[in-house]
This record gives sequence, C-alpha cells and structure tokens, in this order.
Amino acid sequence: MNNNEAVLSGEHPVPRLIAFYLTQFHPTPENDLWWGKGFTEWTNVTKAKPQFEGHRQPYLPSDFGFYDLRVRETRRDQIKMAKQYGVDGFCYHYYWFSGKRLLDFPLDDMLADPESDMPFCLCWANENWTRRWDGADHEILIAQKYLSDDDLNFIKSLVPFFKDKRYIRLDGKLFLIVYQPQHLSNPRKTVEIWREYCRSIGLGEIHVCAALIQGNEDYIKFGFDSGVEFPPHNRRAANVNDQLNFHSYFRGSVMQYAAIAQSYLDRLYESARVFRTVFPSWDNTARARERAIVVLNGVPDNYECWLASTIDLVKQSERRDALIFINAWNEWAEGCHLEPDQWFGHGFLQATLNAKNGLRRFPTFPETGLPKRDEAAHRTFWKDIRNSITFHAGLRLGSLKLAVSRRPWLRRIALWVIGIARAFTHRSSIN
Repeated sequence: MNNNEAVLSGEHPVPRLIAFYLTQFHPTPENDLWWGKGFTEWTNVTKAKPQFEGHRQPYLPSDFGFYDLRVRETRRDQIKMAKQYGVDGFCYHYYWFSGKRLLDFPLDDMLADPESDMPFCLCWANENWTRRWDGADHEILIAQKYLSDDDLNFIKSLVPFFKDKRYIRLDGKLFLIVYQPQHLSNPRKTVEIWREYCRSIGLGEIHVCAALIQGNEDYIKFGFDSGVEFPPHNRRAANVNDQLNFHSYFRGSVMQYAAIAQSYLDRLYESARVFRTVFPSWDNTARARERAIVVLNGVPDNYECWLASTIDLVKQSERRDALIFINAWNEWAEGCHLEPDQWFGHGFLQATLNAKNGLRRFPTFPETGLPKRDEAAHRTFWKDIRNSITFHAGLRLGSLKLAVSRRPWLRRIALWVIGIARAFTHRSSIN
C-alpha cells in the first residue's frame, strides 16, 4: 500500500480533506486570442464591483499576491500552506478537448516536480468553453466533441498522472472525477473502455466518480462508482434579493450561507456512495456581474461550522475510505477560496484546521444576518428608469454582439472599425 492509499483508506479516523484546484492563473495563447493579451483569472477578479450595500467585493489575495502558476516556488508554497492547515490533497481540474489540452502547464510541471509533494487526483472538466453575450446565448470558444476515439485517447492521456506515486487511490483504485457525465455519448461504454485499458497496461482498477450537478443526484445510471457533491450546484435555498438594496439592476440570486449549508447537511441520497463537499464562500460576481450567484455570510466561522458538521456526519458512516471535498482552494473569480485574502486573512485556513482537529465551537451557524442598509440610499423613479434602460440596452447589445460573432465577414469589419477607433482615441489622448 503506497502512502496516498494509506492516507485515504481510513487508517486515520478523520476523513481526508481534498480541495479542488484551478490551474487558470497563467497566460495562455488561447486566452490571449479569446480575451486579450495577458488575460488570466486575475483579470476578472480585479474588476469585480459590489452589487448591493454590504457586498464584499472584490476578493483580492494577500499572502501569495497575484501569482503566476508557471512559477514552481508558488505552487510549492501553496502546498506547504495547504498541508499546514489540514488539507490532505488537491483535485486538479483537467481540461481535455479531443486531444487538445488547456491550462496544462501548471499540472504538467507539478507532475515533473518531485518537491510538489501533495497527493492529487484529477477532475475532467468536460464542458464547452463559451463566451456569454447575454442571459441566453453563448459563443462556443472550444467544444467537447466526443469523437469515436475520444474514450481511449482520453484515458491514455491520464496514464502519466496515474503512474505517479502521489496519485490518490481509493480502496487501491485510481480515483477520477468526471464533471459532466451526462454529456458523454454513452457513459457506461466510456467507463468500461477506461477500465479495460487501465487493466491491460497494468494500472489495475479505477474508481470513477460523477460530479452531482445540474439536478443529477444519481451516479449509478452512468455506470460510475460514486458521486461527489459540487455546491452550490443542486442548491435548495430561497434567495433574499427582496431584502437587499442593489446599486443597479440585478438579475442574479443572493442566498444565505446557513440555508445552503444546512440543506446539504440534511440531504439524503438513494445511491450508497456520495462524497460530501463544502465551500468556504461563494460569489461569482467577478465572472457573472449582475447575473451572479452570491452567498451571504460566507465567512470563516460559518464555514467552520459546515465543515465540522460534515466531518461528524461522515465519521458516523464508519467508512474506512472517507473523503470530504472542499470547493475550492483557489476559485478566486467565484469568491470561493481557502487561500488567504484581504478580507479574512488566514481565516478559512484556520477554520479548516479547527474543524479537522475536532474543535466544535459552533452548534449552529453563527452568522445569518443581512448587510446593514443605508436608509438614505432609497429607490427613486429616475434611478429605476435608468436601471431599466441599462438592462434592456445590455440585452440588445448582447444580441448584436452574438449576431456579429456568427458572421465572420461582419466580425472582421467590426474588429477593423474598433481597431481604428482605438487608434484614434490613443492619438487623441497623446495630443
């Protein structure tokens, strides 16, 4: 039994904590093309603005700064900090599109670096990458094609990772998560091809886990071995939008942390093996702006309460291979990170360690209030008119952008005009 298998097979009474990890934080040729030269996740993070009174935005890093994941020392420092505060492994998102990989450098360099000594597994993020123009329409930047030979080629691409001694095994089986199993053409056939190939080359058995998202809570129908929660997907909580004072038109949803967390703690599954997941906080304003999902009171004490309660719940099952996932280590544009930030410092990390070490400071969620409202900032007729015009103008502009993007010749003309306008503006500012 190797070290990772020992760690994750239940020899320790406390469930192992695995944090999802995003490899977005470095420039790539594709993001340069789609979003502009030098784009990384930090680009969106720094532009986020509060949508209502008392809204904590932007979320900005503290200890690690605006790091670049091409730098090995950064990843080593992350691992050291994660271990210090009780995180037992990372689950890296793996971006594979019919042989084309994206955001692959940090993951490949981690594999080549023996000093990146953190147990890890992979989650195939098998969804299209899109550019959203408005609430309904998208421009596909790169698509999942699910070609006839993709099943075999995909599993072959994982072999270098599966052979690594740091790779997480569960009951002796290589552990793999698929984010969108419902998108596979024939999930049962796909999984069987994967299993047979791994056996044929001597890797042994694999444990395939389905992310429970988009209303699905059943992994068995796909021929998978287990499921894993992915909050806030499949959430069951009412929004509190009508209790907030928004700065402008908002068409997203604001919910209470305690309501979402409790709904997961109370949830029962017909399928026998579902891994629990918690998040420290959630607020994807940086990506979605006025369409965001915002979770109020995503603070360290509430997170500690949820994680501690989840650990106690999982320990009751007496499984020897208990895992709990944390979403996430560094999803900064979703306001969802354990890494130190300028609002709470090491608060979420310390809460992780407290819960893991058995501290039970909160019998219930301690923070459940609403942001304080400024009574002087009330709605007015002209403000509402302005917000309505802004909203509908935004929809029209989004439709126009989509129409242009669907006509290559029109897109080329539009880009030419925009280029001339920018050059003229630049010369004017110089003069």
